[in-house]
Amino acid sequence: MSKEMREIDERTNLAANSMFELLLFRLGEAANNDRRELFGINVFKVREILVMPEITAMVNSPPEVMGVANIRGQMITVINLPMVVGCKPTKGLGILLVTEFARTTQAFAVEEVNEIVRLEWKHVLSAENSGGGLVTSIARLDGAAENTRLAQVLDVEQILRDVMPQEVKTEESKGIPKLRLDPGQVILAADDSAVARMMIEKGLKTMDVPYIMTKTGKEAWERLQSIHAAAAAEGKSVKDKVALVLTDLEMPEMDGFTLTRNIKQDGRFSQIPVIIHSSLTGATNESHVKSVGADAYIAKFVEEELAATIRDVLHR
Repeated sequence: MSKEMREIDERTNLAANSMFELLLFRLGEAANNDRRELFGINVFKVREILVMPEITAMVNSPPEVMGVANIRGQMITVINLPMVVGCKPTKGLGILLVTEFARTTQAFAVEEVNEIVRLEWKHVLSAENSGGGLVTSIARLDGAAENTRLAQVLDVEQILRDVMPQEVKTEESKGIPKLRLDPGQVILAADDSAVARMMIEKGLKTMDVPYIMTKTGKEAWERLQSIHAAAAAEGKSVKDKVALVLTDLEMPEMDGFTLTRNIKQDGRFSQIPVIIHSSLTGATNESHVKSVGADAYIAKFVEEELAATIRDVLHR
């Protein structure tokens, strides 16, 4: 079995049990105390972990950008992650996380890498309105145990947009045509990143499409069930109310894989098309998307491609 097929197999088994793997790392002392908090990133965003290579400083780069590193012949921008989140390294920046995210490759300098933990999505809670603008969720590393260790899951979309807005792929087309849904229909969307929700809403508004935006897979699933109940009370089908579901993959409480599987395995909703819109790119993720029954997969963020995918799926 090839390495890629093993990865698909492993990921399928994890997602089938609503689980994922989180790489834990430290960035130094927090700004308001001397604690060295744990942070996390989904393992499937990480291409490789390196001892800090030689970095070439770039003229006129933002203060958070350390420079570029030549990694296997590719020039990759290195971001000082402790500086971004306001931490002070006590051991220096010795480790580089090379990540593939939203059609881009970049590297994050961190103080140290600790371990990889396997978690259930139900133990990852939304951090929205918790005061951490760069954090999407909080992972309870020991499950529901009292006094469990916590790790902050960073909003990489927001970090990249803040540090290197010119590098983030957010192309849009002024020529996107309007899309007509049947009267009373909406697109139900789910994404835990505030910046991602803003960009999705902008795209849907450009298409002149009515939508409902949710922040987690669990919220979208509960909303879908309440829409079904309301439709049934009117003597209608849920398909009369929801034209399509557009979902991210990584979300607290319920991820996009689980949401898609719930929809496709439930007779009430199985005819509703599902598009997965994710920053997790690559053949492994695309293959797994097909295995859970999604109708299409689109990588973030190209407004024109998103519009074309929605149009194609609705017209099938």
